[in-house]
Amino acid sequence: MGTEAKPFLKWAGGKGQLLSQLEEHLPADLHKQAFTYIEPFVGGGAMLFYMLRKFPNITHAVINDINSHLVTAYRVIKGHPDELIRRLSDLEHEYFMLPDEETKKEYFLNVRNMFNDSPLDDVDRTKHLIFLNRTCFNGLYRVNAKGKFNVPFGRYLHPTICNSETIKADSEALNRVNVTILNGDFERTIDEMGDGLNFVYFDPPYRPLNTTSSFNSYAKEDFNDDEQIRLRDFCVRINERTNVRWMLSNADCSAKNPEDTFFEDIYADFHSKRGKLTELLIKNYE
Repeated sequence: MGTEAKPFLKWAGGKGQLLSQLEEHLPADLHKQAFTYIEPFVGGGAMLFYMLRKFPNITHAVINDINSHLVTAYRVIKGHPDELIRRLSDLEHEYFMLPDEETKKEYFLNVRNMFNDSPLDDVDRTKHLIFLNRTCFNGLYRVNAKGKFNVPFGRYLHPTICNSETIKADSEALNRVNVTILNGDFERTIDEMGDGLNFVYFDPPYRPLNTTSSFNSYAKEDFNDDEQIRLRDFCVRINERTNVRWMLSNADCSAKNPEDTFFEDIYADFHSKRGKLTELLIKNYE
């Protein structure tokens, strides 16, 4: 058994720790027929790679994200894994040869400036994205109001920058079924829903549990309550199709503050389930 396909980036809100919990809530008969898997907010892809491993009966997968650099990375890993590995391992080697932390920090800031301000081809953009993700503070991806990546240097002694085995495994997974990779608003995934069974997993930027936990700056566009309601409207719309099952994760706001029944109110017509780690799961099936 080779390396399993898994996220190639650290990503805030990643679902790696919650996969077994999410699995319990998948439709019970999902393994019995061919289906299209759709993820409108793919993020780091923990659920995507898990589903591709677990369900050989997925005949088509559709992933989307608003973050164009992230989407470019999925496309590069799908289409040009060897070239990415070559360039990334050169960069890793160069970085590890630097004599001290100060020089490494300078190198990091230089890469960050290039990533933000230089025209780069897709492979170099992805190479820089992975490098920054592995060497920045806490592996965060965060942008400022102008959409510039602004996470500081992370001071790790020997981070794994080029994980060639994971890149190859991910590339293979993205090519094994026909994975369509979109960059844009979550609503455009409706055009990709097939005639057979569709299973959609929504993992949007979470609604903050309190004012200080408001980390959803993956993109310069804010995912506020109006956006959460627009997402609910989209769920209602696809619910009218008999061949669409969907599951949605979000923050369990009322567990933190019993008066904050925002999700219970807007998803009153659907099934909701509390999970560990203050997660709320909402589904359109029992």
